[in-house]
Amino acid sequence: MSSHAPRAGRLVRAAALVAPALVLLSGCSLKSEDISGMGFPKGVSSVNDISISLWQGAWITAAVVGVFTFILIMWPVFFHRAKAGKGEFPKQTQYNVPVEILYTVIPLAIVAIMFYFTVVKENKIIDKTSPVQHEITVEGIQWSWQFGYPEAGSKAVVTGTPANPPTLYLPRGESVRFTLTSNDVVHGFWIPAFMIQIQNLPGDVNHLQFTANKLGEFPGRCNILCGRNHSQMIFKVKVVTPEKYQQYLDSLKASIA
Repeated sequence: MSSHAPRAGRLVRAAALVAPALVLLSGCSLKSEDISGMGFPKGVSSVNDISISLWQGAWITAAVVGVFTFILIMWPVFFHRAKAGKGEFPKQTQYNVPVEILYTVIPLAIVAIMFYFTVVKENKIIDKTSPVQHEITVEGIQWSWQFGYPEAGSKAVVTGTPANPPTLYLPRGESVRFTLTSNDVVHGFWIPAFMIQIQNLPGDVNHLQFTANKLGEFPGRCNILCGRNHSQMIFKVKVVTPEKYQQYLDSLKASIA
């Protein structure tokens, strides 16, 4: 047997031990504030605060797996090329049970770990039991949005059109629970800057809650193909101070009085 065989076995065993550890490290130990947002801003909403570490961990895990896979591909390429240059024909192996078990167990471990953290984060975002300060309804319609503010009355509804997209007002620093529905087809309520996407389903109700932490205006849109004018199904999120939000609610009340 070639003297390189034990070395290869040790390499595989070491990699098998290191890979899950790196996944755990990327998902648990690294602090999100010490890592780049990787395309998403930090601190814009409570959802960002909850999910940014998951987003970062997924990218770090993907990088670790990518580098590890690249090494596994390139190492035998150059190793066997060197042997071929010496006129040696590589040993032909039909299967290797330990290696095949590792190639099965490691991906399953990675998926299981990422699934666990995803469920934990998701449960925080779609929590329906914790008390909130405000309620807003979001209904998807072909092809725009309808925002309702129950605090201002049952008729306090803002309906947009493709030509006149609506504005969703939110109070900074105060929690809001959203009730999401659709009256026709499946839509996707998406605020990219807030790292939020949840479906509006016909005949079903979804819930979402978060706190907007930064004043300003942010684009929103439908991210599920819902018909001919899907690309025009946009809206604007305007985060204002709690005082201005209350003024907005008062203006809605006055408009329907």
